[in-house]
Amino acid sequence: MPTTSVVQILTESIAPVIVISGVGLLLLSISNRYGRAIDRARLLMRELESSNADSAEIRHLEQQLHHTHQRARLLRASMTYSSASIFFVTLTVLALFADQVFRLQVDFFALPFFALCLISLVISIYYSIRDISVSLAALEMQLSSVWQTMEMRPKA
Repeated sequence: MPTTSVVQILTESIAPVIVISGVGLLLLSISNRYGRAIDRARLLMRELESSNADSAEIRHLEQQLHHTHQRARLLRASMTYSSASIFFVTLTVLALFADQVFRLQVDFFALPFFALCLISLVISIYYSIRDISVSLAALEMQLSSVWQTMEMRPKA
């Protein structure tokens, strides 16, 4: 294989490989958020099981658990689509490689794979943004509960 062919293969593979790096970092961030959501859900379940509190506090814990479960589902979907994005970009690189090395003229495979990669990435980011919205709503619910508790305390 001549050196120019190797250089051409590497040149055509640069953009998809950069996408793999970027999506990999996004996947790392999402998986960290997912782990924190799972840990939070386990903590809330323990609190619910051992709670001797009134019905308002139990209802509040159940609402928090619901928000945390919703976040975990959104993050799982985001991770799934990020992984699919990496899968499709890998198929893109393989199609480009096959086109250059074996002269198969299968470059018409690379474009749809790359398009699927980008579509999967957009869907993953959508679910990630939804998670951020849900986590903010959960925080606002927690803050309102704290503020209500503070208003009920007698002033010293």
